[in-house]
Amino acid sequence: MAFRKEPQLPHEHPPRTGILLANLGTPDAPTAPALRRYLGEFLSDPRVIEIPALVWKVILHGIILRVRPAKSAAKYATVWMDGGSPLLVWTKRQAQLLQGYLGERGAQVVVRPAMRYGNPSIPEALDAMRAEGIERVLVMPAYPQYSGATTASTFDKVSEWGRKARRLPEFRFINEYHDDPAHIAALAASVRKHWAANGRGKMLVMSFHGMPERTLHLGDPYHCQCHKTARLLAEALELERGEYKVTFQSRFGKAKWLEPSTEPSLIALGQAGTPRVDVICPGFAADCLETLEEISQEAREAFLHAGGKEFHYIPCLNDSDEGMQALATVALRHLQGWPVSAEDNARLAGERRAAQERAKAMGAPR
Repeated sequence: MAFRKEPQLPHEHPPRTGILLANLGTPDAPTAPALRRYLGEFLSDPRVIEIPALVWKVILHGIILRVRPAKSAAKYATVWMDGGSPLLVWTKRQAQLLQGYLGERGAQVVVRPAMRYGNPSIPEALDAMRAEGIERVLVMPAYPQYSGATTASTFDKVSEWGRKARRLPEFRFINEYHDDPAHIAALAASVRKHWAANGRGKMLVMSFHGMPERTLHLGDPYHCQCHKTARLLAEALELERGEYKVTFQSRFGKAKWLEPSTEPSLIALGQAGTPRVDVICPGFAADCLETLEEISQEAREAFLHAGGKEFHYIPCLNDSDEGMQALATVALRHLQGWPVSAEDNARLAGERRAAQERAKAMGAPR
């Protein structure tokens, strides 16, 4: 294996600290070729599709990548933004703001966005951080709930990059923040703000991304963590059990997935005479295709067609002050012990200069 040549870093400056804010991924454009590349990478990950590779390769390349890219491209086109896909736009914005929020709280760190699939890729972001002299990296997957298909896959990609590095940075990794008080408070604040501006329905639907049911039986904590997030959010909003419902969206394939499913649940509510539903997606840190198209467009239409009168989608935390403060709180907790303040960096720089002077006086190489 050929290792990468490492950048030459100046000796007089102390190593810097960085945060890699990683989200799932995005195509480069709302076109069939771009979706084919993106889906090919995404659906080739054994963490995502736990089917024997030879069998799945035939299905993926023989059927799915011939049919699905054009359909997915049409859906992306309905939510595409000037700066790219919503997930990319919001993740870049969150990275920029997180660096500022942490700076205001005394942590001098560099925050870089990355995507597990698509661009900017995790290897690309890590290469850029190393070139900037960053030797301590906090990997922060933007998934509140842990899943092998998301969080662990992010770790896989970081590890893959590390296998080709001659000198590894010091890594820390955030597994989850599904029950973090600051995160729950931010979600509750977003719901209250929406209710204050738009009134309040009698049913709050909390829709999480689905996973095959077998992952629960194999020990993945995702299902349990989704329910804990929902319970804590309901408690913060002082909701009774009959005033909210937990559902799972984005089913793919014929396997049994976590239930109840979001769209059938909304149809049932509409048919039962529920006049209004408010829907929030607490498993997503930023709005994306799954929230803006699948929920705010498709699920809305299904509920209204079933007899419902009002459908209100509550946006993800995105760049809200409450959401950014929550991310900063989580990051600061995991940065503890690392020198990240201006005082810490000044002290380390002074110690390094003193060591260089001593070595020079003794005639020793630096």
